[in-house]
Amino acid sequence: MAETKGNILLVEDEESLRVALKLNLEMEGYEVSAVADGNKAIAAFKQEYYDCIVLDIMLPGVDGIMVCESIRLQNDKVPILFLSARNSGADRVLGLKKGGDDYLTKPFNLEELLLRVEKLIEKTKKIEHSAEALHQFNIGPCQIDFHAQECTDVKGTTHPLTKKEVQFLKLLVENKNEVITREHILKMVWGFNVFPTTRTIDNFITTYRKYFEQDPKHPKYFLSVRGVGYKFSYHE
Repeated sequence: MAETKGNILLVEDEESLRVALKLNLEMEGYEVSAVADGNKAIAAFKQEYYDCIVLDIMLPGVDGIMVCESIRLQNDKVPILFLSARNSGADRVLGLKKGGDDYLTKPFNLEELLLRVEKLIEKTKKIEHSAEALHQFNIGPCQIDFHAQECTDVKGTTHPLTKKEVQFLKLLVENKNEVITREHILKMVWGFNVFPTTRTIDNFITTYRKYFEQDPKHPKYFLSVRGVGYKFSYHE
């Protein structure tokens, strides 16, 4: 049997769309489990490993947002692509805040959905491979544990790191002493649809300085390059 491209959980209550998406994803080489409501989605996720979840927001009973929150309590790495008939900025932001990785508005282009699923799976695998190669990294007296998603700050206090904080830190560390543009950061960490503003990046940098800099107001490691982006300056 040929190796599949990945295992996908499809959650969509509209039968015709669910059948069509399942068929097209399978034609692309994916294994697909398709369910019609939130409770079945939560149960399915507990039973099996998935490489990606395609999740409709408007579901009977338990909606997609609640399903996402339940999944994130168990797994904060599996990529989740929201599908929604709602197209407001507030709805998109809510979906991302609750743990979604991408958001596609109905009606959508089928090829775009297939491409987004493929890219989400690829990005997650790259992050996992990177994590395998880079378990820990020390910044002066501080330590980042990428595998455990936590860090020890300049005072010796341990802090949990979010998925996005780990991804951003990894991007900086792997490109140390190189300037990374804001656009590249947003693309690599937040993916296709960039909803966060550059202020979001600034807030992440502020947090890193608080954790890893002896003097956050005069940073040594996490540097701003005005008008361009950021640089992690580090020399062993």
